[in-house]
Amino acid sequence: MSTANDSPHPESRFDADWLALREGADADARSPALTARAARWLEARGRTPVACVDLGSGSGSNPRFLAPRLPGPQAWCLVDHDALLLERAVRGGALLRDAAGQPVALRSECRDLAALAPDAFAGVDLVCASALMDLVGAAWLERLAAACSRAGAAALFSLSVDGEWSFRRGPHQDEDPGDQLAREAFNAHQRRDKGVGGALGPDAHAHLAASLRAVGYRVHVAPSPWQLHMDRPREAALAAALLEGWCDAALAQMPGEALRLRAWHARRREALRDPAFRMCVGHVDLFACPGGERAGTEPDA
Repeated sequence: MSTANDSPHPESRFDADWLALREGADADARSPALTARAARWLEARGRTPVACVDLGSGSGSNPRFLAPRLPGPQAWCLVDHDALLLERAVRGGALLRDAAGQPVALRSECRDLAALAPDAFAGVDLVCASALMDLVGAAWLERLAAACSRAGAAALFSLSVDGEWSFRRGPHQDEDPGDQLAREAFNAHQRRDKGVGGALGPDAHAHLAASLRAVGYRVHVAPSPWQLHMDRPREAALAAALLEGWCDAALAQMPGEALRLRAWHARRREALRDPAFRMCVGHVDLFACPGGERAGTEPDA
């Protein structure tokens, strides 16, 4: 295991409780069609074991979701700058099985993702990540696309924020005069530098798609929104944590609007007490594979 960056950027740190809280919503939101595309592409490629790299792996939710849905045998490399989260991911993945029920091999690399070498994915079949792309900058995404192309690897990047969120009460849209201000402030905060260049935030998925097309990849995207119901305790807890985080980020971005933002937060926090209340948080999934012969026979669907 290599050495991690001693001081990762504070806005790139995520604790295990938050990652556990969001894992169920992530699993529900992911595009099954794009996961199926990845599985078909790997089957057509026909290499064994299937070599997968998971970037920003955290506590390992991505391999936990993907391994049983992809062909095997599989060998995963989990990459993150947080050694404790990686240890948790490897321990938690000890019983992982592929789509055929066979054990999955896991190893970890604790290192800073900022230094992405051109040959970072040599020998890799699938490069994947979850909730990572919106945290990085344009140049890093372009290097990522180039490294995938150099390896001839497919890419499956899930749950990139798209900057949209909304609220419903029963069947009706629930509008609040502070929603637009809070959303604009939060999205601006998302574009701050988080250690890998100025983050693109909600614009990241479009820039990544363009970068992959520029290196000859076929790119497929699909919405993967969180749909959080306040009558489901775990989803309600995630919604409350999200609302708190949005308010904190908005206040940091626009301290001059503190009175309006705190009033908005109080109204929305009260609304979350209603079991009929819903929160929708926009995300996008992306699958891309090399064009031409190296793409195998992965069909359109």
